[in-house]
Amino acid sequence: MRLATINTGNGPRLHVKGRSGYVDAAAESGNPDLARLSSVLVSGPAAWDQLRGLQTLEGRPVAEADFAPAVPETPRVLCLGVNYSEHALETGRNVPTWPECFVRGTSSITGPFADLTLPALTERFDYEGELGIVIGRGGRYIPAERALEAVAGFVVCNDGSARDWQRAGTQWTAGKNFDATMPLGPELVTVDEVDVSDVLLTTKVNGEVRQSARTSQMLVNVPRAIEFFSSFTTLQPGDVIATGTPGGVGIGRQPPLWLAPGDVVEITVDGVGTIRNRVVAEDPQGVSHAWLPTVASGRGL
Repeated sequence: MRLATINTGNGPRLHVKGRSGYVDAAAESGNPDLARLSSVLVSGPAAWDQLRGLQTLEGRPVAEADFAPAVPETPRVLCLGVNYSEHALETGRNVPTWPECFVRGTSSITGPFADLTLPALTERFDYEGELGIVIGRGGRYIPAERALEAVAGFVVCNDGSARDWQRAGTQWTAGKNFDATMPLGPELVTVDEVDVSDVLLTTKVNGEVRQSARTSQMLVNVPRAIEFFSSFTTLQPGDVIATGTPGGVGIGRQPPLWLAPGDVVEITVDGVGTIRNRVVAEDPQGVSHAWLPTVASGRGL
């Protein structure tokens, strides 16, 4: 099953992919609890059965511009960093023996076809195509062999990164949390619809392939990622786990290839979907330049 959150005249509403378009879940089922993904994720099996029943309907076409983030009300995005060997090596790191991780806030999320905001305070904005895991039931101390029981589905995401901010300190939070820098979608694809253990992930910039790798190359795979994060925090319905990016990012090129206004970034995870975003400069009106990281700050790129 494929679920999308679509912006409508009544606000963002959950839709099910039907036979030839998208079906408004609450309107067609008569169940108002199906209007929002966040409500469905905490509902029982009956709600999911209702959604599955809508897949046989025709639905309606939806313009790309109307897609909201597939998980619009995520409590947080838990991110794995340096989760592919090639990416570790291209950025001058050793291949890690312990997972790197950080957290993104909700304001950094944007739609799968929305503008990707290039922050006014960075000169080193980079792309990172990734597979995202959407937590359904969640829980604590989830063993890898039962991890998929906690998952609602999968999405595609772009962990847009301000590298100068990321490298200016020892923590990555600032460089990973500028507003509207993580497109997420286009659909939540349920676990029974796709096996993501070995699928191709591709990132293109202006039509040029920059990243191409298989999810089987992850250092920490999907079940182990769920096991890892649930070891120290209770996974909540709607949490998203971003599983890290493969080699081919802009910072790894010689010279580096930073994103610029007008660039189009397209990321595909086979069986899950494609997101496509045009890079636009942040409106400089009101921007404070009190903090500007530089190579001289001690952690040069």
